[in-house]
Amino acid sequence: MLDFPRWKVLSILGFIGALMLLAVPSFLPDSVTNKWGSFPHPKINLGLDLAGGSYLLLEADTTELARTRLDNMRNSITDAMRTAPAIQIGDIASDGKQLSFLLRDVTQLDAARERLNKLTAGAGMTGQRDWDLSVVDSTRIVMTPTKAGFDQAVKEAMSTATDVVRTRIDKLGTREPTIIGQGADRIVVQVPGLNDPKALKELLGKTAKLEFKMVDETQVDPTTKALPVGTQLLNYPEGGPQAKILVKRRAILTGDQLVSATQGFKPEDNSQPIVNFSFDSTGGRIFAKITQENIGKRFAVVVDNQVISAPRINTAILGGAGYIEGSFTVASANNLAISLSSGKLPVALKVIEERTVGPDLGADSIRAGILASVIAVVAVVVFMLLTYGRFGVYANIAVVINVVIIIGVLALLNGTLTLPGIAGFVLTIGTAVDANVLINERIREERRRGRKVVQAVELGYKEASRTIFEANVTHAISGVIMLLLGSGPVKGFAVVLLIGIATSVFTAVVFTRMLVALWLRKNRPTDINI
Repeated sequence: MLDFPRWKVLSILGFIGALMLLAVPSFLPDSVTNKWGSFPHPKINLGLDLAGGSYLLLEADTTELARTRLDNMRNSITDAMRTAPAIQIGDIASDGKQLSFLLRDVTQLDAARERLNKLTAGAGMTGQRDWDLSVVDSTRIVMTPTKAGFDQAVKEAMSTATDVVRTRIDKLGTREPTIIGQGADRIVVQVPGLNDPKALKELLGKTAKLEFKMVDETQVDPTTKALPVGTQLLNYPEGGPQAKILVKRRAILTGDQLVSATQGFKPEDNSQPIVNFSFDSTGGRIFAKITQENIGKRFAVVVDNQVISAPRINTAILGGAGYIEGSFTVASANNLAISLSSGKLPVALKVIEERTVGPDLGADSIRAGILASVIAVVAVVVFMLLTYGRFGVYANIAVVINVVIIIGVLALLNGTLTLPGIAGFVLTIGTAVDANVLINERIREERRRGRKVVQAVELGYKEASRTIFEANVTHAISGVIMLLLGSGPVKGFAVVLLIGIATSVFTAVVFTRMLVALWLRKNRPTDINI
């Protein structure tokens, strides 16, 4: 076990040197590393509790999701019944919990049921459908969403919403945001370095549901509830305070066909911010057809059920591109562009908790963490030196290298260091010499039994290795469980702990054994002070 040929020594030193070089950028300020350009310089990111930033807890508006599902099913039913040969039905009524409509020709009941069954699907692994279909009095069909279907819809909506939130925050240029689900309908958002939660709330608070709807020019009393069939009144801030505008309920085009949205300025007035958008080929064809067929009429650009603008179509708009104008500032236009290009949220999110962590608090935590680490290293170094002499020096070198290697590996993994991570860091320093204590005590025991120096050292490393391995496996099992089941700070602690276990075993067993072997081979001592 003490045989270390030159190639093995060079391999170990090269491996350690490479990992230590990875740690160098983390000790340098950004002003220095930014000058390196495209040269790789991985650095450790600081978490919210160290760098300061914004914390938001978002909750899904499941009531709105239920309404949206009813609206979508209403549109699907209308399309299904219009498909040739058409099935004549009455107006689709809704009480907020289910949809119902009359079948004008009872002989078409089976055909209607067949088409409606195709609109439903299985609700996950529950064995149930997402909608119940029933027939009342032979002519009225009722569609009711099931609980299993609604739960499945919430689950899918939250998964998509988490991705959309992550995309929007990434476009802000922030580093290492933490975005994780909490429970069935909540999302935790932590953005280190962003100290303006208001801007973050505005960005995430928009569903960004873009729709184009034709304006209905019928004059109605805004206070009346008797609106023409198939229309709705929407807020129209551009028309003045409390202004509303009547539009067709059915959207002629949605943001699903959107491929890009960017902030720009109105061509005729370079000082007025707008949002430029463009559709894919399908959306472009639909947009061109709509504008060709409705010249002289007005259409409404609707975002989150609020009319942003309602221009009159003067000419056909070809090419699948246009712009949205309104009372935008550059910042609000940019936020809307980010929201639109990131895709709409499948469910509205509301902020139920927000916190701002100041960078001063994080700086205090960093200073305290560094102080704790220095004290831990010094205490361990002094103890090992006084207890084991030369062998303590080897163990101390291994501890220092282990600290630097942990930083290098964290930087390589683009990891984020949090306050619990610092705790794991300090804990790793304290336990890093456990292996050397076991080895050195074993060597002492072998010497007391009368073994020669080389034989005692060889048996010390050999016999202690199994114990060291088993002890660290148990630590690693705990770390893996925390990593898989934990979140946020717990996961950060687990990452540092697991890296520390792997690096400490390597430095304490392999690296120190190499140092001891080289010393024994060069000096061939007849006795050792341990």
